[in-house]
Amino acid sequence: MTSKRNKRVVCADGFTMSVQAFDGAYCEPRYAVEGEPYSEVEVGYPSQRDPDLESWIEDHRAEVCEDTGRVPTVYAWVPVGVVASVIAKHGGMVSGELPLGVPTAPRVALPDRKSHRWDVWA
Repeated sequence: MTSKRNKRVVCADGFTMSVQAFDGAYCEPRYAVEGEPYSEVEVGYPSQRDPDLESWIEDHRAEVCEDTGRVPTVYAWVPVGVVASVIAKHGGMVSGELPLGVPTAPRVALPDRKSHRWDVWA
């Protein structure tokens, strides 16, 4: 069983979302053994609605909140491949954490504005 909370995912185009898998989250397996990969995860409070996530949305009326800049709803039991696809569509992950089992690509390199060079993240 796990209770770790992941840092919010930030994508290259500015899209953000919470991607969680822990005891009590909408994920599969619900009660994972340490090191066991997840096949479905909970996505929450994205910075905008994404059509690729709509099949799993909890509140179909939710829109971006002006105060928080996030959509105040969760997406339950989202397949890990869909999460990976959403991240790729938004230019890749710049920062944040993903649950074990979500396919990942190398982090996107952002230009260093001072030196005008690209940093490569593993």
